[in-house]
Amino acid sequence: MRSPAKTLAAAVMALALTGCGESGEDGAKNGQTAKVPTPIASTSTAKKPEKTTAAVPVGTGFDFYVLSLSWSPSWCGENDPQGKTRQCDTARSHGLIVHGLWPQNDSGYEFCRSRDSDRVPETLGRQFLDIIPSMGLIGHEWRKHGTCSGLSQRDYFAVMRAAWNKLKLPPALKSGATASRSSPTEIEASLVSANPGMTAGGVAVTCQSGQLEEIRICLDHNLGFRSCPEIDRGGCRARSLTLPAL
Repeated sequence: MRSPAKTLAAAVMALALTGCGESGEDGAKNGQTAKVPTPIASTSTAKKPEKTTAAVPVGTGFDFYVLSLSWSPSWCGENDPQGKTRQCDTARSHGLIVHGLWPQNDSGYEFCRSRDSDRVPETLGRQFLDIIPSMGLIGHEWRKHGTCSGLSQRDYFAVMRAAWNKLKLPPALKSGATASRSSPTEIEASLVSANPGMTAGGVAVTCQSGQLEEIRICLDHNLGFRSCPEIDRGGCRARSLTLPAL
């Protein structure tokens, strides 16, 4: 005979088991499943916010920009074959550098005046020597072109930096370490392929003495790619060009 304590314990156990079974049966009958807490996404897999492009200062008084890029090895071979200047220093192996950012009209451009000094302070200019490696050229571009932008010196060079950063250069145009040959059409096509939104009608390759001289890319006031028939017509018509090494 079982003791009263053992009998009570057995009854409690049976009741507990019966309760669990009824809960499971009711859930199955109602087509429900037990709710499982949703795991919290770890910080390593959480979606990161998309990067936004900071707005650039908007110039006035012209129709569009021309971002002019100079092939340094060609310029240096003609003007500084000894590599005495920063641009032509062989240790830097510059390929394309920024020649300037030119405010342009659909039918030409004009020289302008600005309230800013004609001289670009070295403290400002040195911030851009990585893309336009000459204080002399920086000052020249401000006096000849920047004063037509409707922007202050600081804003003009900030827009120039933003235009350069927007552009994706094919590997062959990044460094002047090795020589190569290409046609103007092939150079333009490589840029169009690397930069969504750019068209062949918005970029022009210029040449001199059978060598790549400059690449000119047309941009609207907000630095979107755009066509520019007048610039395009001024492109090089040679079948093949040399891209000399520095």
